[in-house]
Amino acid sequence: MIPLILDVDTGVDDALALLFAARHPELQLRAVTCVAGNADVDQVVRNTLTVLDAAGAGDVPVARGAARPLVEAPQPARHVHGVDGLGDVSHQGWPPSARVADPRHAVELLRDSLLAGPPVTLVALAPLTNIALLLRTYPEAAGGIARFVFMGGGALRGNATAAAEFNVWHDPEAAAVVLDALATASVPITMYGLDVFYGPAATETDAEVLSSAADPGARLAGALLRFGLTRYGTGATTIGDAGAVCAVADPAGLRAQRLPVRVELAGTWTRGQTVVDQRPSALDDDHDPHGLAPALVDVGLEVDGPRYLHLWRSTVLAGRVGA
Repeated sequence: MIPLILDVDTGVDDALALLFAARHPELQLRAVTCVAGNADVDQVVRNTLTVLDAAGAGDVPVARGAARPLVEAPQPARHVHGVDGLGDVSHQGWPPSARVADPRHAVELLRDSLLAGPPVTLVALAPLTNIALLLRTYPEAAGGIARFVFMGGGALRGNATAAAEFNVWHDPEAAAVVLDALATASVPITMYGLDVFYGPAATETDAEVLSSAADPGARLAGALLRFGLTRYGTGATTIGDAGAVCAVADPAGLRAQRLPVRVELAGTWTRGQTVVDQRPSALDDDHDPHGLAPALVDVGLEVDGPRYLHLWRSTVLAGRVGA
């Protein structure tokens, strides 16, 4: 059993990841923390509680975190995730949760969970504002992180801009702080970025199978897939962030290479880019005036998309263990 904490900005694909994390038999979802990103932080909290209720995971604590990036104003992605950030399921009569968030701030819930032990896999599917605040405020909490996995960045592409992926671009200072702090603490880091993000892709058939299930979590997943299929009109839609959690449960489906990674903070066209150093020659490294980036990251470069899609779909359909 892998103890797991998710940091999210729920988000259609964050919701798909939450459904999987709550239901995989080898994952123990200990807590979920929320941050502004795809939607404002209060909407993210509401969305997260709704998804966990549908998953049968109403016992998992959820905490509200940062309402904005460290430096810039928030820039929600409603054009991708809908007005409510959750594929507009609220407009389809989906019931909101009656629960409320944990009274602790997300940083305090993270601190308490990480210091209590055992070490957990911390998976960030959102801008890294909460994690940066945690590691700057309570650096000792890094000792409770067995591995850090983040959906963000890309070695070869962007989406928020031509160079930068949304989660890193939304708060690049936070991403830079997190990589630096975890490298100093010798915490293993995995980057599940845009190079693999689109690999596990669902079709209308997947949406139909899930939508016709009796289980509310599966039906919610089907509705979210349908939203993605309609929004992009390409005949397939990525399960996105859920793939990063699949990589925790089934790491053999992801080919990663350990590479130095930096975050660009100053570039006019490249702010928020993850600069992934793939140079093959040590001679070039030795003469680089900047030196190598201190953060060595297992960068996902290839994914077995059908494998992760099957794993995700079968897990969501199976329902929560013990339910």
